[in-house]
Amino acid sequence: MILETVDTLHEISKTDFQNKYFKPQKPLLIKGFAKQWNAYDKWNLDYIREKAGDQIVPIYDNTPADATKSSDAPVTKMKMKDYIDTIKSKPSDLRIFFYIITDRLPELLRDFTYPDLGIKFFKRLPTLFFGGSEAHVLMHYDVDLGDFLHIHFGGKKRILLFDQKQNDFLYKVPLSVHTIEEIDYENPDYEKYPALKYAKGHEIYMEHGDALFIPGAVWHFNRYLEPGFSLSLRALPNKPSKFLSMLYHVFVMRFTDKLMRKIFKAKWIKYKEELAYKNSHKALQKKLGK
Repeated sequence: MILETVDTLHEISKTDFQNKYFKPQKPLLIKGFAKQWNAYDKWNLDYIREKAGDQIVPIYDNTPADATKSSDAPVTKMKMKDYIDTIKSKPSDLRIFFYIITDRLPELLRDFTYPDLGIKFFKRLPTLFFGGSEAHVLMHYDVDLGDFLHIHFGGKKRILLFDQKQNDFLYKVPLSVHTIEEIDYENPDYEKYPALKYAKGHEIYMEHGDALFIPGAVWHFNRYLEPGFSLSLRALPNKPSKFLSMLYHVFVMRFTDKLMRKIFKAKWIKYKEELAYKNSHKALQKKLGK
């Protein structure tokens, strides 16, 4: 893969953010962004353990979702304090997905403010994502196509970003928001997936308090290098064309895929992945002029 860094700043005005990053839909890393919040000093795994230790939370790991099921189910459930103790004490791929602060721990809302960057954040859904030192999230883009600001707390985290122009080189699965699931983006098998060599993207390393602007529909692969968690502040699509595309993704594409999974099960998954491979092979042949 052809990976570059993203623009990195320590501060930015609303005007510059809008003109240079939001309107052109270009990612940006803002180092130490959370220093302006109480969360910067307070938010760590021990603080979350103290506040939400007895809550029962669904737990996920790196195992790909069951292809025959229409929804992803957690591998187990446990108390938050037991989960945090686990990921702090040993290497772990366990993670918590989409922990909604407003519902689960609203007192955290006092620890941060929505930044004045000209983004109309959807304030109903500030969410946390947790991961152990071996946890990762498969390459995907969000089905609602919303822009979001991703603020990290705790240990280091590695993120890969690709725009939609890279779909064929990434082996995008039709009627899905993910690529072929067996692809290892940390150690790509270029013999099996040669088109990956030509995928152009960004590689970002995040530390405590850093914020990453991820435009809507941008592919992202998240890898926790150390135990930590991230806050996601989302915005709904603000352009009519993008809003219509979001409606298609949520109500047409996703429904069609669920229906076909229910009817054809593993055969449908196999068919889609074979088609993804064929599409990427064609793109590679065109790239090489063959």
